[in-house]
Amino acid sequence: MTSSWARWAKLFEDAGYVALTPGWPDDPETVAEANADPGVFAHKTVGEVADHFAAIVHALERKPAIVGHSFGGLLVQILAGRGLSAASVAIDGAPFRGVLPLPLSSLKAAWPVLGNPANRNRAVPLTYDQFRFAFANAVDEDEAKELYATFAVPASGAPLFEAATANILPWTEVKVEENPDRGPLLILSGEKDNTVPRAISEAAYKIQQRNPGVTEFVEMPGRGHALTIDHGWNEVASPALAFLKRFV
Repeated sequence: MTSSWARWAKLFEDAGYVALTPGWPDDPETVAEANADPGVFAHKTVGEVADHFAAIVHALERKPAIVGHSFGGLLVQILAGRGLSAASVAIDGAPFRGVLPLPLSSLKAAWPVLGNPANRNRAVPLTYDQFRFAFANAVDEDEAKELYATFAVPASGAPLFEAATANILPWTEVKVEENPDRGPLLILSGEKDNTVPRAISEAAYKIQQRNPGVTEFVEMPGRGHALTIDHGWNEVASPALAFLKRFV
């Protein structure tokens, strides 16, 4: 949900940037609306969402700096690979073609969706316990419950299935192009992330190093997959902002 980026947007605007927080196509405005009509999230593929954001970028007067988390982190790298970003920050980005590690915790986090092939065409909500493991394992119980109530919405199953088969299907949309015009890229990884563990982020970093531009990797100690929305969000936003300030 775009509301999860509100604090980041203010931080970046206070630093002199114009902050845009566009959502995925047809996303509802609020968490309540999303939970009331979860079907709105279904059937959205990685390629469709990437094209949606590419159209937004093309409407701007200059290349933007782009920041994304989880599948947003994957989309950041796809857009940068198309030469659409002045600089990028990918936070715990979902894996793409060529990223081979599959840690058990990542499989467990995704199993509520991947465990049923019919979920490919559905929007799937997480129970609190599933959310606790996948997102909020690095915060205390009270904060985990607050994060679940505030931010948890059903997720489109299609991108998870696409990411899971990216190294099998040669026509996959879940791929990142090598491009000398990619621009500087920072990959941030939460040390305790169960959904996108360091092994996945580090594999993406090694692939991204094939580009001639600046590619950097930073691990955030003690942080889980909710690192962009939990109480320590500023500890993640600050190094992201500092990186972008060097180039944009």
